[in-house]
Amino acid sequence: MSDDHDHGHEPERETFTHDPVGHTAVHGGMTVGDLADEYGKAGVGAAGLHEAVSVTEAMFDDDVTVFFGLAGAMAPTGMRRIVSDLIRDGYIDALVTTGANLTHDSIEAIGGKHHHGCAHVEGKTEREHDETLREEGVDRIYNVYLPQEYFATFEGHLREEVFPVLEAECEEEGSIPISRLTAELGRANAEVNERDDVAEDPGIAAAAYEADVPIYCPAVQDSVLGLQAWMYSQTTAFSLDALGDLTTITDLAFAADEAGAFVVGGGVPKNYVLQTMLVTPRAYDYAVQLTMDPPNTGGLSGATLSEARSWGKLEPDAESASVVGDATITLPLVVAAARERVEGDA
Repeated sequence: MSDDHDHGHEPERETFTHDPVGHTAVHGGMTVGDLADEYGKAGVGAAGLHEAVSVTEAMFDDDVTVFFGLAGAMAPTGMRRIVSDLIRDGYIDALVTTGANLTHDSIEAIGGKHHHGCAHVEGKTEREHDETLREEGVDRIYNVYLPQEYFATFEGHLREEVFPVLEAECEEEGSIPISRLTAELGRANAEVNERDDVAEDPGIAAAAYEADVPIYCPAVQDSVLGLQAWMYSQTTAFSLDALGDLTTITDLAFAADEAGAFVVGGGVPKNYVLQTMLVTPRAYDYAVQLTMDPPNTGGLSGATLSEARSWGKLEPDAESASVVGDATITLPLVVAAARERVEGDA
């Protein structure tokens, strides 16, 4: 009788190696880097975050040109200092973000503040809660509140400190690229922040201006910054060239020996960063994305980095990692652990 279960001739396991899951240990006094190392013993999201730290560490090498995409409500929710420090310390070579992040970044730079609030109030429906906030002149971003008067302050800042300089340039040149607007915004934010002795950090745009790091904002129209720019253009020579920035960001990609993409959230910043390599002979060598969106809807924000390989946005052997979760939790962890590793070796 034949034995169909001859254990002496087991087929080789193609997708299995003897790498047992360990058990994460935490204790008082451990660093963020220590915690990331412990995550490497575990599975599911912990393993993904550990991998993201390793890829980010490699990306933060001096020889890698880093394109950083920042979507979502990162500036108003308290993440702006992480990004501005990365810029100041030389970890970001080009930033792609939203007009909303630049608006909220600027509000903080010139003395405004976002405040802790509530997503829901006991005894009220969500609609009743938001109707009350509207009557009180408060805008809500989940559990973050922003008094509406700060938008008026921001409008005055743009019309007094930013737009007039750019209007004069447009009278001579016809129009300016959006990155010229973001650079001038950064200059003005830094100047007002110092002049008015604002306690808060001057922020992302100011750091980029001072470090000569370009900020690209391809969907600037979709923000208060964009609305104000449009209104100013109705009565002046001020005009933005929507295509002008494609030349400089592409030049940066062509000049890179190695390139890395660090993408927070999805939408326009994610695609703008990843598509940059499509017109070069190469693709990204490193990529990390922090997202909350699943890939099965077919939407860009949840699209995997592996999918980006099919488009030629990542090299076939590129090191990449994705972390699914709230970026206000994952961004500080990944950046802190990667910086600890890089700077600890310095």
